[in-house]
Amino acid sequence: MNRIWNSVVGKLWGTILLLVLFVLFIITVLMLEFLENFHTEQAEESLRQEAATIGKIVEQYDQIEDSMQIIQNILGAETSALIVRNAESVFLSVHEGLNKEVFQEKLLEDKELSNIYTTNNTIIKKTLMPSMTEEDRMENYIILASPLESDKEIHGAVFIYQSLEVVNKTSNHTTRIVFLSGFIALLLTTMFSFFLSSRITSPLRTMREAALELAKGNFETKVLYVQKDEIGELSAAFNRMGSQLKDHVEVISQEKEQLSSILTSMTDAVITFNKDFNVLVSNPQADQLIVKWHEHNEVAGQSNLPVELYHLLDHVFHQEEEIDEEIEIQGSYFSVSVSLLYSKDSVRGAVVVLRDMTEQHRLDKMRSDFIANVSHELRTPISMLQGYSEAIIDEVVTTEEDKNEMIRIIYDESKRMSRLVTELLDLARLESGYLSIYKEKVSVLPTIERITQKFDQIAKEKNIRLYFEHTLSESIHLQLDEDRMEQVLTNLIDNALRHTPKEGSVTVKLTQTAGQLMIEVKDTGYGIPKEDLPFVFERFYKADKARTRGKSGTGLGLAIAKNIVERHDGRLSVESEVGVGTAFIIKIPLT
Repeated sequence: MNRIWNSVVGKLWGTILLLVLFVLFIITVLMLEFLENFHTEQAEESLRQEAATIGKIVEQYDQIEDSMQIIQNILGAETSALIVRNAESVFLSVHEGLNKEVFQEKLLEDKELSNIYTTNNTIIKKTLMPSMTEEDRMENYIILASPLESDKEIHGAVFIYQSLEVVNKTSNHTTRIVFLSGFIALLLTTMFSFFLSSRITSPLRTMREAALELAKGNFETKVLYVQKDEIGELSAAFNRMGSQLKDHVEVISQEKEQLSSILTSMTDAVITFNKDFNVLVSNPQADQLIVKWHEHNEVAGQSNLPVELYHLLDHVFHQEEEIDEEIEIQGSYFSVSVSLLYSKDSVRGAVVVLRDMTEQHRLDKMRSDFIANVSHELRTPISMLQGYSEAIIDEVVTTEEDKNEMIRIIYDESKRMSRLVTELLDLARLESGYLSIYKEKVSVLPTIERITQKFDQIAKEKNIRLYFEHTLSESIHLQLDEDRMEQVLTNLIDNALRHTPKEGSVTVKLTQTAGQLMIEVKDTGYGIPKEDLPFVFERFYKADKARTRGKSGTGLGLAIAKNIVERHDGRLSVESEVGVGTAFIIKIPLT
């Protein structure tokens, strides 16, 4: 029932029904009032005419018997009359039914009606009297008193009374007709209301179902319409809205997907914050940073932000200005760009773009260190070349032997400068990819053995034992640049021999493990301090802190060796312990 009343059909039906019932009620009340007055006036007029006629008849006929029949014929149905000569004598009584004496008594004793004996005006009164048809029942009667022989000072009167049941019956009959009309109108109204409502609500229900489908994301939903009225126009507008909504959603989805792809592919970290410092949107790079910050537990308050970034955002929100700065967070350097997001005239958040500048800082430092190291490495040989050259030119040396010694030193220093420049160029070409690697199928075992045997004489001169070991069951062939790999092993074996004291040993070991060829160059030398191990493969690294000339290389050999191994898809690592020795390990895939 509630569903009907809450629907458009129920509301429209109830509204029309109440309107029709209200109109019928007003019409019924007015009609009943009108009919009651009309019938009462008709009854009064009829009683007046009858009273006037009876008065004339009584005046014309002296004998009661002569006028009795005429008077009865004149009186209408359910109408009675009482004729008196004066207040004390009854001339004639025409009364059909019960309670005749009661009527006479009441009419003669009524004070208002008694005035008829002295006035020439007709008196009409409505009063409650006993029923003439049923015992113990009271009815309303209309009584008309008309003067008789009005030319006398005290005269008689004619009382005509009639029951108002006739009027009531007429009113009741009229009321039944009105109620019957109302019931018929109710049925017709209901049928009309439901017909009209179905014509209106049926397309509305269809549009409601279509709207629910749109809400679920089914933008292909269409409303079929054939009407040419406002409902049809509404259906057409709904279909246009669905099509436009589909287009807009597709555009938004494409833009969202495009933005997501852009954010995901960016190397910079992008984070969107609200004014409560909560993260709204972030890309994968930003997520990694947030996790890293949270793991280090160096965040400000309840946020997951470092103190430096938190204070920067707080400043931006309070000052409402955009900032481009470089800050240091947990030992890393970031270039931070902050843009504000507005909602109408107020700031609702900010977009932060963080670019990791740590590597650039490291490269800048390496560049400056490289220049300093190159300058340092070149300064000594240049100074020696200049000094010995000046000594020869100024003929400071007097003996031929001293002169030849100076010339030999100048020659050695020039070779050292040439070697330094050559290695710098090789390293630059390797790192830039301009130095080509020519690979060919090489038998590994004899090649490594040959390179190792090349240092037998040097090892004997330094009283160092040089070993070559392998656990290979058969000869292995790999695609290698033999010259470059010989350069790598030469550098590693030479370093091992130079940093191994007398009676020590250097071992070159060849093994095969987990689909890799492992070449290990191990010595029993001084070893490398633990704190220096991360920097072994950097340019100009030297384990000899004093940089003693003649015992140290250029400091570029290991950097070149690492780069050559990596160009062969391999990996070069180091293990060392001070006082025990050092092992350089090369791992190259067999496939």
